[in-house]
Amino acid sequence: MAGRPEALFPLFAGLETLGGIGPKTAQNFASLSVERPRDLLFTLPHAGVDRARRASLRDVVPPDVATVEVSVGRHFPPASRGRPYRVMVHDDAVEFILLFFRAHGEHLQKLLPTGQRRIVSGKVELFDGVLQMVHPDHILAPDEAADLPMFEPVYPLAAGLTQKLMAKSVASALRLLPELPEWIDPGQKAQAGWPDWADALRAVHAPAGPDDLTPTSAARVRLAYDELMAHQLTLALARDGLRRAPGMETRGNGGLQARALAALPYAPTGAQTRAIAEITADMAAPRRMNRLLQGDVGAGKTLVALMALLTAVEGGGQGVLMAPTEILARQHLEGLQPLAEAAGVVLELLTGRDKGAERTAKLAALAAGDIQILVGTHAVFQKGVEFADLRLAVIDEQHRFGVAQRMALGAKGARADVLVMTATPIPRSLALSQYGDMDVSVLDEKPPGRKPVTTALVSTARIAEVVEKLRAAVADGRQAYWVCPLVEESEAVTLTAAQVRFERLRAALGEGVVGLVHGQLPPAEKDAAMARFVAGQTGVLVATTVIEVGVNVPNASIMVIERAESFGLAQLHQLRGRVGRGDAASTCLLMYEPPLGETAARRLKLLRDTEDGFRIAEEDLAIRGAGDLIGTAQSGLPRFRIADLERQTALMAVAQSDARALLAQDPKLHSPRGQAARVLLYLMEQDKAIKLLSVG
Repeated sequence: MAGRPEALFPLFAGLETLGGIGPKTAQNFASLSVERPRDLLFTLPHAGVDRARRASLRDVVPPDVATVEVSVGRHFPPASRGRPYRVMVHDDAVEFILLFFRAHGEHLQKLLPTGQRRIVSGKVELFDGVLQMVHPDHILAPDEAADLPMFEPVYPLAAGLTQKLMAKSVASALRLLPELPEWIDPGQKAQAGWPDWADALRAVHAPAGPDDLTPTSAARVRLAYDELMAHQLTLALARDGLRRAPGMETRGNGGLQARALAALPYAPTGAQTRAIAEITADMAAPRRMNRLLQGDVGAGKTLVALMALLTAVEGGGQGVLMAPTEILARQHLEGLQPLAEAAGVVLELLTGRDKGAERTAKLAALAAGDIQILVGTHAVFQKGVEFADLRLAVIDEQHRFGVAQRMALGAKGARADVLVMTATPIPRSLALSQYGDMDVSVLDEKPPGRKPVTTALVSTARIAEVVEKLRAAVADGRQAYWVCPLVEESEAVTLTAAQVRFERLRAALGEGVVGLVHGQLPPAEKDAAMARFVAGQTGVLVATTVIEVGVNVPNASIMVIERAESFGLAQLHQLRGRVGRGDAASTCLLMYEPPLGETAARRLKLLRDTEDGFRIAEEDLAIRGAGDLIGTAQSGLPRFRIADLERQTALMAVAQSDARALLAQDPKLHSPRGQAARVLLYLMEQDKAIKLLSVG
């Protein structure tokens, strides 16, 4: 496939190719992530100023922005340093003052010659009963009036950039716009009433009024769609690439599954049964499975994963389950071992801790096919770990594994099916943008036996009562988590440190009753403290958020979250999911420092009122925005310049189905519309997609 189309060259040149931009200015633009004319065109105004001409300031209610034609009167240079320079002017009805600080008299004499007419535009204020305009934004001769738009766009700025410079630079970039072939389906474009690409860009930079600045204006929707479409095309190409890669048909006979299910104390939920059927069908198909299993805290993902792994074994192969940490890998092992034994399947654990003869023996058994299911951490990626016949890889907690790791794992079993599990309910728009290359199974029912957790809000003033409650619960043989937000005590931060809280609780509840886990502990100590808590030797575990994912202690029935207002909703929901796993009625206490801000109060009340992770995730997205929700740095979430994931969920879904439909008709993008879509991929710098096309 040829490189970037020639029509796009000017848009990808350096910024210095635009008039009036030198190396220093280009550096200032770079801090806005604007490095080429293309980036400038996709930097849209976020506000506008009404510059419509008025006859006079007489009807203006200060403070307001006004544009008016005036006659220039006398100049009054400052009497002493630090005083302003004043110029008297009058319009059709009133006289007012133009005020300039640190001004050069000569320059102002040229700009505003006494006796001449000028158009001035700026903020009008009333000072001591006199109307004044401080540093007008625009001063023009009447014959230049046409240069001033009626509604002036306002751009985001960085140090060293002004609105004037932005407007001028955008105007020069717009002159470079090439005519590009249309990549949007003509029927859809006509029905939506979207403009052509170049016209849309000209329109968004020349808004006629506030309505043109909203995400729902036709030009903005069209450009947002282009961005989402390019992203979804990339994901769809990756998905098709995976599906085209020869997979293996793994057909189970259900025998091992039936034995494991018979050992379960209850029947699977409808959602679990449905997910197992979807996965089994995918594994039996000749193409590679690439599926996301999404389920709320405690929805029973592990059972679904085990059924899939047993299908791999029934089909004569091996399966691997990967967890992000050693604690979680061990927990999976403990949870799955009894069911694997009931099914008569060999299950083993491999972590970075396996050394020497033991490790060698495990690797030999794995290569010989004697270990049928392997549970492990990323140690599974290391050299020397070879499978006899890997059919299925299950990856737990997607956020810790990027697309790159999915690929590396694929290389171990070049054709193995992939199932990714996430316990973070993800709103649909984010699921589409992050996992658009995958098929999704959702577990939206809780298995029987999961008790609801009572959630209450408690002010930090009542901490003594909370400690007394804990004392009674521990005496009663129950266990509790106490989550603290930070590890080191610092003057500036009022959040109580875990170390201090641990010492105070130990003093109140007694030696040996309280354990401590935090991120700064060496892994061996962390594991030991967790192990003591799991074994019931300690009654209260003081922890930072290291415990949020997957820890399973059925006897723990109280969760205290200190300074709950400092956590995100999804995190609080995950933490609460650590209790309510046993027979006892469970409680989650959200301790907050009053007064609560409006957003924090909204978050904590939502959590008190619902245990539905999907509803919480949607709300979280509305409050915090997409980047924060997944932590953009490690999310692999695309950075969109125009599209707004929170407000344009529906548009993302349209882009996904359009991208998949286009590739279904034209897998190699050879048709005229396919060729246009290639131009879009280059324009949006979807290098991954371009690579996939050139390989494919």
